[in-house]
Amino acid sequence: MDIQIPADFWEEDVEGVISSWLYDDGDTVEKGDVIVEVMVEKVMHELEAPASGILKQLVAEEEPAAKGSVVGRIE
Repeated sequence: MDIQIPADFWEEDVEGVISSWLYDDGDTVEKGDVIVEVMVEKVMHELEAPASGILKQLVAEEEPAAKGSVVGRIE
């Protein structure tokens, strides 16, 4: 299952930055765990795991991420 930044995650039409992954690539996560923090114009947003499984990070920390983009995967 893809980990996608929701299109309505923030209001402004700007890109965010992956601030930090709270789990390492390959870690087991549970549905609802906060797994990644996205910084948008000095405001932190938290994204939860959409399912339980093994986390695969697709976007590195400090890399930009747009609304609607896939930043990781739960396998």
